[in-house]
Amino acid sequence: MPTKKKPQVTAVKKPNTGGAVKKGGGGAAAADRRHELLHTAAEVFAEQGYNATTVRKIADHAGMLAGSLYYHFDSKESMLEEILRTFLDELWDGYDSVLEAGLGPRETLAALVTESFKEIDRHRAAVAIYQKESRQLVAQERFVFLAESQRKFEKAWLSTLERGVADRVFRADLDVRLTYRFVRDTVWVAASWYRPGGQHSAEEIARQYLSMVLDGIAVRE
Repeated sequence: MPTKKKPQVTAVKKPNTGGAVKKGGGGAAAADRRHELLHTAAEVFAEQGYNATTVRKIADHAGMLAGSLYYHFDSKESMLEEILRTFLDELWDGYDSVLEAGLGPRETLAALVTESFKEIDRHRAAVAIYQKESRQLVAQERFVFLAESQRKFEKAWLSTLERGVADRVFRADLDVRLTYRFVRDTVWVAASWYRPGGQHSAEEIARQYLSMVLDGIAVRE
């Protein structure tokens, strides 16, 4: 399932304002406050779980009254939708650039892994929410975009692996679906332990990860 040091609060490129409550102006200050609240909500959702999180809990962590939170959002569902859409919009901006670059299968796989770790750096809490909650959320009409993104995600990774096998870059005996699941799960589980600003950057972790994965699936000389 994504500004550089404050995850989850990057500007929404395609704002979804269907659930947001708009009252008056406020300009940049109001936008900044809105982003701060989304960041706080994402952290609370990731830590406590979506169902266990109430608007009051989010407001408490934000240092405000629950009623004041409704000035910016009409529900916790609206907040979660915007958090996840922001993450996935940015993820696909990066993925689409990679897929349209005309790279070889090995280079494409490496670039997709690197983009994934960059998104964990930018949107760690959103990734954790996506990992924990998406199976239940897709049953709701407003979150159907999660299933659509998952299908697109799977197609991109499987086609890259299949192309690598066909081009004899990856091993002929490779089970591409099993490999896809392994790569997907081991990349995104990093959201459970990675912290922005830690000892290793997202790019460094991606390099280490790729050195292990690619040595296992590449054709041996």
